[in-house]
Amino acid sequence: MDALQPLGMVSEHPSENQVMQFPGMAAGVDHTTVVDKDYFIERDGVKFAGMHLLVDLWDAQNLADPAHIDAALRRAALDAGATILHGHFHHFSPNGGVSGVLVLAESHISIHTWPERDFAAIDIFMCGACDPHNSLPAIVEAFRPGRIEPSDTRRGIIR
Repeated sequence: MDALQPLGMVSEHPSENQVMQFPGMAAGVDHTTVVDKDYFIERDGVKFAGMHLLVDLWDAQNLADPAHIDAALRRAALDAGATILHGHFHHFSPNGGVSGVLVLAESHISIHTWPERDFAAIDIFMCGACDPHNSLPAIVEAFRPGRIEPSDTRRGIIR
């Protein structure tokens, strides 16, 4: 695991946003609280793990800039109500595509881009109260696709 740390892929310590805080709790004081929370979703009488939204962007722009992509996906995650834990984006060459992921407390957002084809494939998987559909306006604003093809599915349906 130590080999992954320089890449920003492993965290020894949880982010601040993973610590449960309650009114009246002093900062910096160990207030260990165990909260039994079920992140499964119940909608229309069906209980499931989360929504997986697949988004294909065609005739899209800004697909070769990792910093732009990182910022766009962070905005999309926040708009969906998600908690960002960390991100990692790889640029294949100065003019090539980008592959990357934002790891969320509620799951992840990943992207793979092909700037030479003006195409990007985005996966948004979220559990709990987050709604991946709320990510779409930020994605459209950032990449200005001529065509967007979203599809979604419920994952982990309890039968």
